[in-house]
Amino acid sequence: MLDIKFIRENKEIVAQGAKKKHLAVDLDKLLSLDDERLKILKEIEDLRSQVNRVSRGIAQSQDSALKVELIEEMRAVKESIRTKETKLRDILEKWRELMLAVPNVPDISTPEGESDAENVEVRNFGEKPNFSFTPKNHVQILEDLDIGDLERGAKVSGFRGYFMKNDGVLLFFALWQYFLDYFLKEGYIPMIVPSLLRKEALLGTGYLPQGEADLYRTQDGEYLAGTAEVAMMSYYSGEILTKDQLPKKFIAFSPCFRREAGAHGKDIRGIIRVHEFFKLEQVILCEASHELSVKLHEEITAHVEHLMQELGIPYRVVANCGGDLGLGQVKKYDIEAWMPSEGKYRETHSSSYFHDFQTRRLNIRYKDADGKNKYAHSLNNTAVATSRLPAAILENYQEEDGRVRIPQVLRRFMGGKEYIEKPENLG
Repeated sequence: MLDIKFIRENKEIVAQGAKKKHLAVDLDKLLSLDDERLKILKEIEDLRSQVNRVSRGIAQSQDSALKVELIEEMRAVKESIRTKETKLRDILEKWRELMLAVPNVPDISTPEGESDAENVEVRNFGEKPNFSFTPKNHVQILEDLDIGDLERGAKVSGFRGYFMKNDGVLLFFALWQYFLDYFLKEGYIPMIVPSLLRKEALLGTGYLPQGEADLYRTQDGEYLAGTAEVAMMSYYSGEILTKDQLPKKFIAFSPCFRREAGAHGKDIRGIIRVHEFFKLEQVILCEASHELSVKLHEEITAHVEHLMQELGIPYRVVANCGGDLGLGQVKKYDIEAWMPSEGKYRETHSSSYFHDFQTRRLNIRYKDADGKNKYAHSLNNTAVATSRLPAAILENYQEEDGRVRIPQVLRRFMGGKEYIEKPENLG
């Protein structure tokens, strides 16, 4: 959420930011409501001051008739206060609804564009594998090596359901442990966070109200989150930290759930686009400094690039265009892994910073050196999402004989084996 004072003083900048993100927002209506909000607040404040002043006069007066007269007068004033407070509540409801719809202003370096098709490549790494055979897609590899079962997954869980089995399971665990080990060495605090969340957590991180269609909701009115970022960001909601506690760096793990609304017809089979998966997420809270946010944004992106390079997966980094930014993001990079069977890159990581957009909504502040409370800045980036990264490994490391070579850095987590092979005893 942006500060209403910032919106009022920088209306054109906010409007241009919304236009760059291709989001509609009625700033004139918002500011008109804010004028009305401030006017009624002032009227209520003046009436309350009048009540307090007269109440003191009643207490001090020795004239009984005057006391009765003043008490009757104050009853009318108090009724007027109640009427105005009711009106204020109605205005505040509409005001908050509009405030929640105002997008953050994207960084000037964010490219123009309406969709991910217009994202701009920043850099790439790695030689794309040159196979002497027609490469299989990851679905065929899962089935041939008996490391995943999509047919039974759909039978049990429905569309986009899947089972992982045998070395497919070990590959998932290997990636989690490999990434976790790295971030622990980098000083990140490990967390396991809930996926079943109250609405306030999703409102606070900006996934509501706009992202409602892609969220699962329970009969109790709670939601299943699509990323550990939501719970992790809400951990300090309503709290005031000290400056020396920052930056706070977390590596958070959780199951994730996404309805994939609007994805009908895309990735009909496979484990790239699924309803249920697991993810390790980088989440950072830092001081309210644009320069520091930019520095940390590059840092959390570099962490993943380093690990992708160690895994030996060809990838590229793209700067997301305005139309491919979320409501709260100032700037965002996607890291995309090469998928040989498709002949194109597919997103595996998303790295963003938000300034105080999320922390203002969640009321996360810190006491600065001058004693003033400031809203912290927030950032996040995927560390590893299973099942997307395993799909990229299977395709890039496949051999002509059907086996899959295990990346060197993962072998210690997979019993020292060099290859994923079809098990002798099929389950």
